[in-house]
Amino acid sequence: MGRQQLRCRLFFTDMKPVNTYINRAFPLLEYLKKYNREAFRGDLAAGITVGIMLIPQGMAYALIAGLPPEYGLYTALVPLVIYAFMGTSRHLSVGPVALVALLVAAAISPLADTPEEYIAMSILLALMVGVMQLLFGLLRMGFLVNLLSHPVLSGFISAAAIIIGLSQMHHLLGIDSVSGGLHEILFGIATQISSVNILTLVVGVASIILIVLFKKKIPALPGPVAAVVAGIILIYLAGLDNRGVAIVGEITSGIPAFEIPVLEWSVITALLPMALAIALVGYMEAIAVAKAVQHKAKNYKIDANQELVALGAANIGGSFFQAFPTTGSFSRTAINFDSKGQSGVSSIISALTVALSLLFLTPLFYFLPNAVLAAIIMVSVFGLIEYGEFKRLWNLGHYDRYMLLATFFGTLFIGIKEGILIGVTLSVIMLLYRSARPNYSIMGRIPGTSAYRNIERYETEREPENLIFRFDAPLHFANAEYFRDEVFRTIQNHPDASSLILDLNGVNEADSTGVDELFEVVLDAEAQGISVYLSEVKAPVRDLIKKCSSGAKEWNFYMTVEDAVHASEMNRKSEEDLQYKIQRDTK
Repeated sequence: MGRQQLRCRLFFTDMKPVNTYINRAFPLLEYLKKYNREAFRGDLAAGITVGIMLIPQGMAYALIAGLPPEYGLYTALVPLVIYAFMGTSRHLSVGPVALVALLVAAAISPLADTPEEYIAMSILLALMVGVMQLLFGLLRMGFLVNLLSHPVLSGFISAAAIIIGLSQMHHLLGIDSVSGGLHEILFGIATQISSVNILTLVVGVASIILIVLFKKKIPALPGPVAAVVAGIILIYLAGLDNRGVAIVGEITSGIPAFEIPVLEWSVITALLPMALAIALVGYMEAIAVAKAVQHKAKNYKIDANQELVALGAANIGGSFFQAFPTTGSFSRTAINFDSKGQSGVSSIISALTVALSLLFLTPLFYFLPNAVLAAIIMVSVFGLIEYGEFKRLWNLGHYDRYMLLATFFGTLFIGIKEGILIGVTLSVIMLLYRSARPNYSIMGRIPGTSAYRNIERYETEREPENLIFRFDAPLHFANAEYFRDEVFRTIQNHPDASSLILDLNGVNEADSTGVDELFEVVLDAEAQGISVYLSEVKAPVRDLIKKCSSGAKEWNFYMTVEDAVHASEMNRKSEEDLQYKIQRDTK
């Protein structure tokens, strides 16, 4: 082998780890190696369909965020392309969504004094959200999203959907803007009821009817696009803008320029709590729809931590091109999947469709009624209200239903930020409560077997001398005292017991506090003349027990409960034989 050939082979051998890292960071590149014409046809059709849908939705969601309509289109450019290369979902459609737009408005409205400040803070918020998501993904901290349990998220999303819908009522009625909680919005509308513009209301209601009809009768065609086209033509031909029907007006054309977000420490600290909330909620929304579609597709896998990295990179990249925070969309992802999209190429095509619109079509949107955009929003968020989830939880009779209600009403009447805080706080409190007071049971043998089960749930048999106590949780500082108290209470309720068998199969881990309390249980039980046996102890827990005792005690570890029962019976028999011998010798 020549020297030059050897160098080439060594070079490409050294490049293998680099190529592996690149393929892991940019899954689309690996997929493109087997890309074909058929896949492109599917991506082309899906990409154009989603792109056309994205244009009116983007402008509508920008209104929710309190931004000019073109910023919704800016948000549908760079983030889509970055996610297309880095995301592990081949169908997730990233871009502006109603829920995140509402959170943006809730975060910035109390802080911004001028429209320029509002826009700058929205872009800075996208950068902050992106940095958080990227760091969480790199540190493999996707588990943080579990701080929002499903009932809490369901309650929050349902309430937010109602707030989003009602917040657009002023566009639908042609009155002054109203905001706040449910009661404040309803009061604001009621005080202006005499100022309703009938023509605006007719345009809005007609748009809602048109969108719903298209959705039910002609689902292959996007109803929002039809409503936009019909609204523009109606306003242009009838001149309704001169009769009080508010229109979008002039939209800045052209691709957004590269700009570094304005960084101000005071603004960053003020936005930090909501940035964290948007990062978590946005990720939950994206991963939920990505997994749902992946389950249908069945030909690829979702990497949760890579999804965090991809969403973070999309938000960071978008912030340099005047985008507000973004995440995956339920409706557009479903359209992408149903339209036979095959890969992230469809998202790139969607972004190109929006870019062409910004370059050449913005003058056509001049006569677009705000009422049509409000109708698009109201129809899209209506599906977010989870009636079925509340009914299911209520029928279950579980405390999760009260968590849902607390989050729902907190978001609805107190505020968006407060609603999220209530939900997270309740989730953490319930987690701590369940961890501090876990399940335990008294065990008995199922007749004719060596299996031991809860005596309250199964027909079992047990000897009064053997008390078998099972603990179903890690043994740590939060529940160690509870463990000790419940063991002693159980011993008091079984005065005939001479052996205590602790089934620790459910104790996957322990800390020093938990082991200390275990020592106390053993010592106090032995002081009462009760022998203690430890069964099915996990190796890490067993090692910790031995280390903490420092050889001061000989422990009785047994592989199964049956082994521990057998040992206790043998020891009891030995003691009885010994007592009989002593009594015989003393006669």
